[in-house]
Amino acid sequence: MIELISRKDTEGLAAKLRWIGQRNVALDTALMEQVTAIIDEVRARGDAALVEYTERFDKFLLRPSELRVKEETLREFAGRADSSVIEGLREAIARVRRFHEAERLESWEIDGPNGVRLGQRITALDRVGVYVPGGTAAYPSSVIMNVVPAQIAGVERIVIATPPRTLNENPAVAAAICELGIDEVYAVGGAQAVAALAYGTETVPAVDKITGPGNKYVAAAKKLVFGVVGIDSIAGPSEVIVIADDTARASFVAADLLAQAEHSDDACAILITTSDTLAEEVARELEARVAELPRREIIKKSLTRGGAIVLVENLNEACDLVNEIAPEHVEIMSREVDRIAARIRNAGAIFFGDYSPEAVGDYLAGPNHVLPTARTARFSSALGVHDFIKRTNTVKFSAEETKRTAPLIAALARAEGLEAHARSVLIRLDE
Repeated sequence: MIELISRKDTEGLAAKLRWIGQRNVALDTALMEQVTAIIDEVRARGDAALVEYTERFDKFLLRPSELRVKEETLREFAGRADSSVIEGLREAIARVRRFHEAERLESWEIDGPNGVRLGQRITALDRVGVYVPGGTAAYPSSVIMNVVPAQIAGVERIVIATPPRTLNENPAVAAAICELGIDEVYAVGGAQAVAALAYGTETVPAVDKITGPGNKYVAAAKKLVFGVVGIDSIAGPSEVIVIADDTARASFVAADLLAQAEHSDDACAILITTSDTLAEEVARELEARVAELPRREIIKKSLTRGGAIVLVENLNEACDLVNEIAPEHVEIMSREVDRIAARIRNAGAIFFGDYSPEAVGDYLAGPNHVLPTARTARFSSALGVHDFIKRTNTVKFSAEETKRTAPLIAALARAEGLEAHARSVLIRLDE
């Protein structure tokens, strides 16, 4: 079920790395063309296109007046959530809020020579749209992770778009929305929802940034509207790499690989270890435990396609491999946890030790679980308060400093062939 890649199997390892790197919607030209057509229709026809696509893709009949979910309907769905789920949501919100409070940024100014004052002004985005997927990917935890940092940043208007059956089929999602105090929810999903949030329709407002997970159509739509609006990322399938030595418990490692694999059949779950014994024990655990799980068919496909147990000579080699893959999540189960973690440069999140499974980060540890995937951890970071603010530079020059630096500025402008730029500062010498 899961591939064992030995130290000497460089071809097998290279093939696995290629597979991980190729899971990108931008590489699917047919998908991008299909989504482009949907976006164009929503831009041209607004609510009518949303109603048509909702009937076609979701098999759900809506009138334009029903696109926005009524507050009483939202509360009714939320009321069906189990009390233990409500308790978990409240704890998660509190922990995530506490973590993100530490990310707050403040405006600042510095004084320069001759009365110069420079600075940076921090302001929140005005409107943010959060996409909440439906079906088996309707996760209330993702609502929390996307909404809380936006609220802390000071975003005044946060709207949610989700397929029309989501709130009815998953009351926990409705409960999360209500617990967060969001009351503007639109019953529209897929690429058409992204298009509506980007360009606006008669009912759905245009926003400044779109965040939130979704299927490949949502990911493709976010890529296509980027530039008209901001986006969080082009999210790919989820990933975890476990680095472990002979001190790790095979049952813990296997449980965490299974947890990752149940996300989707193209999820990536890899163990990198120095121990032949652990590798064999984990493989046996996976075989034994998968049959017990409700999503076993998805897990089997995932472990077959994107799973691997990689044997390496030493843990430094494991770290080098992780930095090459740049995964979403890294778990470290070793007698040298801190030393190994210090060598990891490219990862969305790092989980320390036997009792920090990735699942605690998914729900209520506090740090955001919206993380870079598909090797983008090489250059991007977790979702946070910084994603919902703008930094505006401020410049205040005195007459004395402008006159003093005008010849230097003019020289640079003329070196670039911009005479009007040069004159715009030199004119101030003639007053």
